[in-house]
Amino acid sequence: MRVFYSDQFVLPLPDDHKFPMAKYSMLREQVADAGIAEDGELRVPHAVTDGEILRAHDAGYLRRVVNGELDRKEVRRIGFPWSARMVERSRRASGGTIGACLAALEEGFAANLAGGTHHAFASRGEGFCVFNDSAIAARAMQAQGHVERVVVIDTDVHQGNGTAAILHADPSIFTFSIHGEKNFPFNKETSDLDVPLPDGADDSTFLEALEAGLEQAFDAADAELAIYLAGADPFEGDRLGRLSVSKEALAERDRMVLGGCLERGIPVAVTMAGGYAREISHTVDIHLRSIMMASELHEKRKGKSTE
Repeated sequence: MRVFYSDQFVLPLPDDHKFPMAKYSMLREQVADAGIAEDGELRVPHAVTDGEILRAHDAGYLRRVVNGELDRKEVRRIGFPWSARMVERSRRASGGTIGACLAALEEGFAANLAGGTHHAFASRGEGFCVFNDSAIAARAMQAQGHVERVVVIDTDVHQGNGTAAILHADPSIFTFSIHGEKNFPFNKETSDLDVPLPDGADDSTFLEALEAGLEQAFDAADAELAIYLAGADPFEGDRLGRLSVSKEALAERDRMVLGGCLERGIPVAVTMAGGYAREISHTVDIHLRSIMMASELHEKRKGKSTE
């Protein structure tokens, strides 16, 4: 299964910064050790071009990001200090989702070991998100004539507010977000389908809500491609999650989303989104399980196609 990584494009952060930048290289190493990607399948993505970004973002915002002209409020809202390396990493993270979408359309499943930057709006960044990779990739696939309809399945604990806002008037891309009702962002946008969860929601509450939401989203979207944000932050040990969902339930989440796509013949690109466990190894483990589930179903699909 093709897997895209961009952890070598390190964003320089202060030592006390709460963003877990180290998880990306740790995850890539574990994916390599697990043998998920065969020779040549673990790939560095291209950096998205201005033209690709401008299908989802305003020209003025792109210019301010690239030229380092963001004001203090904009930088504070993103949560990262500006640097040329920040810009390059953000381009590569979105390029990974484009690469995963293209690979998924060929083979059914693929993954980006970054991405899920769902808080980026057309004209601003927010919540550690500079460019919105889901919106950029979905529109790239449409512009290149690969698909007409896309579904974004966002299971990060924080609502995909930027994705919802960018795509709110676009009936060809269905946005589904299951998230903590009272968690960040505190002013929610309107997705095509929002499933808010109360603080402390446990495994059964989470999975029952997800099952009902998936059925509704699949039926309404009629999609030819899915982008799945497999956030690790619904985990009960996450510092920012506020839910009580176990690793086992998150693995079942992956099975439900990815298995549902397989049953319906929908290719799916998996992205990582957030994860802020007190012990970073838990976040990496949850992400790895998502990639392994995609790989297992990829092999299952490949086996069926050769029968």
